[in-house]
Amino acid sequence: MKQLWFAISIFAGSLFVSNIASAQDSSEAMLQQMNGASQSLSYELAYINITKQGIESLRYRHAIYNNQLLSQLLQMDGPRREVLLRGNEISYFEPGLEPFTLNGDHIVDALPSIIFSDIKQLSQYYNFISVGRTRVADRPCEVIRIVSRDGLRFSYIVWIDESSKLPLRVDLLDRDGETLEQFRVISFTVGDQVSTAMASLAQLTLPPLLKLPATDKVNFSWQASWLPQGFKEVSRSRRTLPSLTEPVESRLYSDGLFSFSVNISSAAAGAAVSEQFLRQGRRTIHTETRNNTDITVVGELPPSTAKRVANSITLNGRKS
Repeated sequence: MKQLWFAISIFAGSLFVSNIASAQDSSEAMLQQMNGASQSLSYELAYINITKQGIESLRYRHAIYNNQLLSQLLQMDGPRREVLLRGNEISYFEPGLEPFTLNGDHIVDALPSIIFSDIKQLSQYYNFISVGRTRVADRPCEVIRIVSRDGLRFSYIVWIDESSKLPLRVDLLDRDGETLEQFRVISFTVGDQVSTAMASLAQLTLPPLLKLPATDKVNFSWQASWLPQGFKEVSRSRRTLPSLTEPVESRLYSDGLFSFSVNISSAAAGAAVSEQFLRQGRRTIHTETRNNTDITVVGELPPSTAKRVANSITLNGRKS
């Protein structure tokens, strides 16, 4: 009898694990469909961004016109601020500033970063959990939660329209489940009429393209001995800021969804050992001073994770 119960428990356990894996795969497939729809459909979203600082009303248009990618982000309230993407060029128009153009493949901050992320890559470090169905903007949606496997970073909840697969609401949550930011669609349109409305952008004369100065490969004598799993260095720089006499050395890290930088500079003469942090919505700033060096971590990390990264910095190859 004991052998029978043991066999049944093993079988039931395997079914449970299989069901979890199946649910993960199904949620991952839904997120990949959202990613594809967001980049291939012609659509217009009227939405609001809600943060601790207030509410912002925007309109985002996206279309493929004559095999060319067109996007437009427009601030709907206050002074007219507009960002245009055509092909791989992004142009910025803002009152009081000369318009300019930079190279890029999508308008940064137009939509939540999860929409442009590599879902397959993220599956190594995040769990995708289906939490049911509901309605947003009078549309039935699938709801998926995106939670890091190590519990050391923020999480997302995404509401995906069942028909178009476009995201209609995205909440960014901290480790305690508190909402830091919310992207919420009020109304949207999908179809050729959006391409037609954007056709004039294909012929528009854009502002001059700014060429960023080439950066030389720089070597640093410091490094982070600990990073959350999946974060990799994507760039580094050494630059002198107007208020400082000595250069600041920076490394930028990303896991494909969130990013942060580590910045190293000389501390003021006689500066005491200290530590402080500030959190503004999704952005944490953690600064500590040791060995006459200021170490500052800035980015999309919970305060405790930013502190752990800062504490792991080794100076001149040896932690101080």
